[in-house]
Amino acid sequence: MRLDDERESSNIDDERGSGGRGGGRAPLKIGIGGVLLAIGALYFGVDPKIVFSLLEGSVSSGSQSAVVAPQPAQRPDLQRQFISRILASTEDVWTSYFQQMGRTYHEPHLVLFTGATQSGCGYAQTSVGPFYCPADHKVYLDLAFFQELKNRLGAGGDFAQAYVVAHEIGHHVQNELGIMAQVEKQTSGMAERGATGASVRTELQADCFAGVWAKRANDARQILQSGDVQEGLNAASAVGDDRLERQGQGYVVPDSFTHGTSAQRVNWFSRGMQSGDIHQCDTFSAPTL
Repeated sequence: MRLDDERESSNIDDERGSGGRGGGRAPLKIGIGGVLLAIGALYFGVDPKIVFSLLEGSVSSGSQSAVVAPQPAQRPDLQRQFISRILASTEDVWTSYFQQMGRTYHEPHLVLFTGATQSGCGYAQTSVGPFYCPADHKVYLDLAFFQELKNRLGAGGDFAQAYVVAHEIGHHVQNELGIMAQVEKQTSGMAERGATGASVRTELQADCFAGVWAKRANDARQILQSGDVQEGLNAASAVGDDRLERQGQGYVVPDSFTHGTSAQRVNWFSRGMQSGDIHQCDTFSAPTL
């Protein structure tokens, strides 16, 4: 990606090294097996408190939490700069888009943490994966996740990382547009989980919004380079429910889906990238996903 001349966002809250202090719920200790089984339900989540009860089944007093090797001092700074520039790009794109709609976009904060953190949605560890908390309008990210994405899930590259951030910002856009509130009211008539449930539709729409950002950011600033789009598609495919369940437990259970299949995630991300139009991202009215 071409980001050398891009500005950095002022909405980065760097809490790395704080140890996740702040009280609240005791941390969950999840072993490597627990992480793999939880990937499908948690990676790129919206509100971690709705899945804490699921994670309890993976807790083992004798298990060892995943340990991330410390990175060279310079690397986190470079990653912070990269994330800050991606966040700034999303701010520019969505501020402009909301102005076109006659609305005001309120910029979210992105919290960088190490190991564990206290959010407005509860206490979370790295194993939860990146998530957006609608209660405090913040995205939470442990940079160690990108090593997981590359090494364990086979989706490396700078645009793969940008896709992760853009997806979480997509949830903030949903919150800004009132979509999350509408979904919460309507879930009584729609299953929360499952291949066509509210959770899958919410996540696929966030993928589509991530694609809208990529299209508009590139049209405005030409930030994409050869191979970037494929990196994004690889990342979307890598975190499909079917692929993650097959990797983690050896078989697929569509009734447990929360984010959509690899093909669906690629499809909706691509739809956003091709159109640059949020009206093409209405997963809730789509007869098929």
